[in-house]
Amino acid sequence: MSQPPKHMDLNDQVFMSNPLVLIAPSDDPLTRETQLELEQLQTRRFILREKGSGTRMAVDGYFRQRRFKPQVRLELGSNEAIKESVAGGLGLGFVSSHALHGLSEEHGVSVLQVVDTPIASHWHMVHLNSKKLTPVAAAFKRHLLEASQSSPPTNT
Repeated sequence: MSQPPKHMDLNDQVFMSNPLVLIAPSDDPLTRETQLELEQLQTRRFILREKGSGTRMAVDGYFRQRRFKPQVRLELGSNEAIKESVAGGLGLGFVSSHALHGLSEEHGVSVLQVVDTPIASHWHMVHLNSKKLTPVAAAFKRHLLEASQSSPPTNT
């Protein structure tokens, strides 16, 4: 998960960076800009993850810090749905850079170069401290930690 609940007694380990990037349709004139200010996007509509998701909490925090009020057109439950909606010209959207497979352009969308993006985020492995992991779960956890330490960083 990307935003573990703070009110629970959890064993929480960060295992991978999860940068969040802003995407636009590949043919949008904004994709040719090299350094956009968030304020330049005030008239644009946004397609965001559903409220309560870790991605949405990180994006809402980014907007709040910059006193930016986005015009939200859609709230969707997956990166793929956001990518398809953005590619279809319905708005701009924030997605994990991993959803773009490390590329700055993919399937009709391109990453916008906006000041203070990508938004820093991380994936966490969590389990209740009161629960002992099964041998399979413990092996899977070790595997994820080892694999994440040997993975090359993504290009954003």
